[in-house]
Amino acid sequence: VRHKAQFVAILATQEALRSANRQLEVLSRHDALTGLFNRRHFDEVKEEESQRALRNGQPLSLLVCDIDCFKAFNDHYGHAAGDQCLRDVAHAMNTAIIRSGDGLARIGGEEFAILLPATSATAAWQVAERVRRAVADLHIPHATSAAGPWVTISVGLAQLEMGATPDFDTLFESADQALYRAKNMGRNCIETTTGE
Repeated sequence: VRHKAQFVAILATQEALRSANRQLEVLSRHDALTGLFNRRHFDEVKEEESQRALRNGQPLSLLVCDIDCFKAFNDHYGHAAGDQCLRDVAHAMNTAIIRSGDGLARIGGEEFAILLPATSATAAWQVAERVRRAVADLHIPHATSAAGPWVTISVGLAQLEMGATPDFDTLFESADQALYRAKNMGRNCIETTTGE
């Protein structure tokens, strides 16, 4: 009887450890505030997807998104409101992404990335516009924004080009440059590196 009780206790301990390890795995790949994938997960997936795209000759698009004037929002409304804004924006963006293979991650404070495998630049633009509009449609007041009365996002779009984009870092840099173009164009818009 004593051995049976010890065996049951050992099994319960092993199951508790397995459960704790599963929870740690989830926590290590998700952003605690928004529930989205985090930078670590994004970095792993980006390598897999870029290699697959190059190997198979398929398009791969990337959107880099940034909440417009977020520091001013935090300064004006406070950090608790800033955290809620991040959660609401993340939820709206996630809802606007309809394909299961597309990946949204929070990669920095108010910066997000959306990886779109097997997606042309035209289709990626449609996703970007859907995401941009979903955030604007939240109508979160932003009295200190240079982009308008509501919280908005700017989006930079880049596409992996066979022979012209040697690695993912180059793709990311292109999307980041496009994001800065969007900010320079007045925010709450989408830009590509070529300004199309």
